[in-house]
Amino acid sequence: MGVSVADTTLGTTVANLGWDEVRFPKPVYPGDTLRTETVVHEMRDSRSRPEAGIVVFVHRCFNQRGEEVAVCKRTALMKRKAVS
Repeated sequence: MGVSVADTTLGTTVANLGWDEVRFPKPVYPGDTLRTETVVHEMRDSRSRPEAGIVVFVHRCFNQRGEEVAVCKRTALMKRKAVS
């Protein structure tokens, strides 16, 4: 079982704008159990799309020993929450 777009941002991501600072500090082996964490690093309004904003996420992946095996920053154009 894994983490998919449907588990995280399906229906809210307009476009992925890029990945930065991608690192794999430790190897992953067959049979490893992985977990992920995502933190919103920064966000700002989109100048060209008032219905969306630009969000920078930091994604981290850890193995069963708690060792970080992957990390990256992802920038995405995301739908804004409807304000009523």
